[in-house]
Amino acid sequence: MYVHVSLSRFLFLPLCLSLFLHLSLSQVEVYSVKVACKVASRFAHTVITSSALNKANSSQEVFFEVDLPKTAFITNFSMSIQGQTYTGEVKEKEKAKKQYEKAVSTGQTAGLVKASGRKMEKFSVSVNIAANSNVTFILTYEELLQRKLGQYEIMTRVKPKQLVQHFEIVADIYEPQGIAFLDAYGTFISNELLPLVEKTVTDKKAHISFCPTMDQQRKCPGCDGTLIDGDFLIKYDVNRAETLGDIQIVNGYFVHFFAPPDLPRVPKNVVFVIDRSGSMAGNKMHQTREAMLTILNDLHEDDYFGIVTFDHVISTWKGSLTKATTENVSEAKGFVQTIQQSGYTDINGALMKAVDIMMKDKQAKKSTERSVSMIILLTDGMPNSGVSSTPQIQKNVHDAMGGNMSLFCLGFGNDVDYSFLDVMSRQNQGLARRIYEGSDATVQLQGFYKEVASPLLSEVDLHYPDNLVNSLTNSHYKQLFNGSEIVVAGRLTDNSLDNFLVEVFAKGVRNRQGLGVRLEVTTHDITVSQDGKQAKLLWSDTVTKDRSLTVTLRDSVRFVVILHKVWKQHPYHQDYLGFYTLDSHLLSPSVHGLLGQFYHGVQFEVRDMRPGEEPEKPDATMLVKGQELTVTRGWQRDFRWDVKNGENVPCWFIHSNGNGLIDGNHTDYIMSGLFKTV
Repeated sequence: MYVHVSLSRFLFLPLCLSLFLHLSLSQVEVYSVKVACKVASRFAHTVITSSALNKANSSQEVFFEVDLPKTAFITNFSMSIQGQTYTGEVKEKEKAKKQYEKAVSTGQTAGLVKASGRKMEKFSVSVNIAANSNVTFILTYEELLQRKLGQYEIMTRVKPKQLVQHFEIVADIYEPQGIAFLDAYGTFISNELLPLVEKTVTDKKAHISFCPTMDQQRKCPGCDGTLIDGDFLIKYDVNRAETLGDIQIVNGYFVHFFAPPDLPRVPKNVVFVIDRSGSMAGNKMHQTREAMLTILNDLHEDDYFGIVTFDHVISTWKGSLTKATTENVSEAKGFVQTIQQSGYTDINGALMKAVDIMMKDKQAKKSTERSVSMIILLTDGMPNSGVSSTPQIQKNVHDAMGGNMSLFCLGFGNDVDYSFLDVMSRQNQGLARRIYEGSDATVQLQGFYKEVASPLLSEVDLHYPDNLVNSLTNSHYKQLFNGSEIVVAGRLTDNSLDNFLVEVFAKGVRNRQGLGVRLEVTTHDITVSQDGKQAKLLWSDTVTKDRSLTVTLRDSVRFVVILHKVWKQHPYHQDYLGFYTLDSHLLSPSVHGLLGQFYHGVQFEVRDMRPGEEPEKPDATMLVKGQELTVTRGWQRDFRWDVKNGENVPCWFIHSNGNGLIDGNHTDYIMSGLFKTV
């Protein structure tokens, strides 16, 4: 979403924790900037308040700009001008962008959110202020902090461009598990400013503040330049008990934090796929070689690895996975230093070769069954040799991997088709990252590898009682890496509930033989208290599975049919068949039916969001096919790529059997049997 602001309304975009403030300096004084952050159980709520005064005898334009990390979401923005407050509202991206452009063309005050560097989105708004008048901007945003490399990070970017009479950064942190460590510093903080960073840390609480006076902000005595120009960072972690989990219950909702301590790492099988096409020439290839030398050093001796390099020709270091002994790693380093760039880019061929190496190793049972398999692709461009259609490459890779390994993609530079890599990674239980060109590209590459270098668990499933819990977020994860954390949230059907069973299944180095339905760890029964409520976390080794089959038509279009088993005591739901289409893009535009009519998209607009019967499921009005329909926001599981657990996806539920959305009436689609046509 984009953010558009007018004096009567605003439009917003989901974003997060970091500030860049700039106001025009032409006789406009910024007399107050305050960043107040409150964190409770990793959830951060931040309010940025800034006030400016137009000291001129004529109106002046004042700019308010904030750099926000891309994982947060804005919950409120308002401007107060001479005692009158203007407040914003959330709109979808395309609609917000159109309204922004319309506002600009008619001379209205307008704001916009857009990409801003590696981790940031920039929110920007300007307004004309009358002579001798002031304006106050208030921006509120929230974020669930993500644990990476064993710590949480709050970053606030501050660039006021001038001395500020009242400048303050304040953070209060509360973690029920207890705070293991905390550090706070600024990239711009000199030895003179260091004592101004005040930290008070107790068992479960921390208070951090940074409040320099105007004189302390000055670059030099008597000058107007400011030292405040950079990032203010807070990094911390929480205590992790041997109970392997923490559940907190508040107001009928629960959050489960899962980051078991002291688990041994799982051996990995990894194939590095490195783009050596002509566009990688110069510094890119030099930095890639430097990063690979460090990454190879970090391999453990029980790991197996391989290297594939490619342009329009596919080459390998060795035709199979190799144990990461000291001698083999040294030999691989020598190979990496000889990589030279030339030619075009055959991403499909390179990935197919990497999968082939991995599958041959699996068939030969060279590595241990408890190992985790992954492919790491580094490329800087578009596929322009071999198979060049990105949807076809995604299909080929997904079919070849077959859920047996994960794909991690690194997109180097600005010319890469990042969305292609992102989708392909997510389809294969991995993730993608953009590597920005710069002097620190080597560090970026090494940092990404560290995040995924130490898998602790694989195929992590967290199960909760169907009759007690609903509205779950994603509860299946392909891997858990050292230093990261799994977070699952949901709603309790009974607000008075004080305990419930949680089942966690995963594969690790202490698995039982065979399927390994749970970790071979001591069974724990823990109690976590929050606001007078308690939740018990237990470990169990019982699980039921739905049955599924895949149907392929003419060796192309595939459908997954799943028998979903419903809790036997459910008041109205019964067992049902789920029908999921994997390759709808291969179907003819003339395909029609209850599902087929939606394969090629439907134009619709959702407006007038309002509270529904349940707090977490708002109602709205959908404009579709000339109709105005009442719809309800909810979640549904998509089982196309994970037939066992599915993936939670947000959706709109249509009432009255879909009347107004589907062509005709729902009774038109009812048949007396699965294979009947009339």
